[in-house]
Amino acid sequence: MYQKKLAEDIRCPLEYGLEIFGGKWDSRILCVLAAAAPMRYSELRKEMANITDAVLASSLKKLQNDGMIDRRQYNEIPPRVEYRLTEKGASVIPILQSICHWAGAYHKEDNEHTMKQCQRCDYRA
Repeated sequence: MYQKKLAEDIRCPLEYGLEIFGGKWDSRILCVLAAAAPMRYSELRKEMANITDAVLASSLKKLQNDGMIDRRQYNEIPPRVEYRLTEKGASVIPILQSICHWAGAYHKEDNEHTMKQCQRCDYRA
């Protein structure tokens, strides 16, 4: 796993927020889980479409370590693992929706490649 050479130096709450959900995949994962949680890994992978398994696994682990998502493993055969938002993760969804509302005013939409969750979202208001 990647090890940062410098210690984190977060001096502003905005920096903390962007560190948590500002990555390319993190906000997408949060939005997908907000729309259809709980989800199994394979369901998440299918919804995310163009993410690699390594990046998805790494992003899920990061979000879990940050307290944004919960991973539940059921002792069944075959094993079953589900992901869902925590209370902390759910609290960021209105913020992400606000960003979508803002971006919807300035971003030229490409309906062919827009995520399903974004197509259902009322971000163009």
